[in-house]
Amino acid sequence: MAESRRYTGRFAPSPSGHLHFGSLIAALASYLDAKASQGTWLVRMEDIDTPRCVPGMDTAILNALECHGLHWDGEVMYQSRQHARYQQTIEDLLTSGRAYYCRCTRKQVKAAGGVYPGTCRHLQLGPSNAALRVRLPVQVTAFDDEILGHQSLSSPAGSLPPLEDTIVHRRDGLYAYNLVVVMDDIAQQVTHIVRGSDLLPTTLTHLNMYALLDAPPPAYAHVPVASVAPGRKLSKQNHAAPLDTSVPADNLIRALRFLGQQVEDGWQGLSPETLLHHAADGWDRKKVAKQPEIIVDQHESTYYSGP
Repeated sequence: MAESRRYTGRFAPSPSGHLHFGSLIAALASYLDAKASQGTWLVRMEDIDTPRCVPGMDTAILNALECHGLHWDGEVMYQSRQHARYQQTIEDLLTSGRAYYCRCTRKQVKAAGGVYPGTCRHLQLGPSNAALRVRLPVQVTAFDDEILGHQSLSSPAGSLPPLEDTIVHRRDGLYAYNLVVVMDDIAQQVTHIVRGSDLLPTTLTHLNMYALLDAPPPAYAHVPVASVAPGRKLSKQNHAAPLDTSVPADNLIRALRFLGQQVEDGWQGLSPETLLHHAADGWDRKKVAKQPEIIVDQHESTYYSGP
């Protein structure tokens, strides 16, 4: 369904820390996939989880993208400015009976096997001290990832967790990621999502959220995440060091090699924009490793500043 619409991709960082090498990989992959398809590339600030956001970090992220020649199309969307739209959808879900309040704690869900069993589905609870869940229609149980291939609930290694009634409004009053990310992709008419494999487990939930909201889903492609050890990815939460914006060509070349792409001699001397133009011309999604993570070598491990 995504193929019948003009390609629109996006990169959606959270302003909770500086961009790091892992962030650059995701941004670069989504950018090149869009530009190789003569598409549009958007940037959205996923600042819905306000307690985790760092003041001024959005500007730092945008500056880092521009330093690397990753110029976006249109205006940057901020989730924190979309509350009225989110609230209208919440009210529509409640009015139509597709959502209900739940007072189960994480501890209780874990004790029930880790998957929410629908404990509060028929209790008709009020909003006090409660989260809001949707009765998620399980219409999609598999999808074809444009890098990893066919993915389903029966895929090996438990990469896709069981589906459950999903929280769309948290007990603390914040709108939940699984709702707003889908709503924003619908609003921005995103047709292709290229992102890190750490987000693969959310994909079936998101696809069923599209069904709930009666919207056409995008195509998905998941690239490996950069890790310093098995299961220890570069991330803001793990204190990955910020990108050195004084050497953008070097950073881009390392990221291209990580993604399995061809790098020509002499690219180190190019401007980021020229380098990206050549990289988009040669972009080949089939060369990206079909695995969840890649351990970065000693040079790239210096990007990691944690213990």
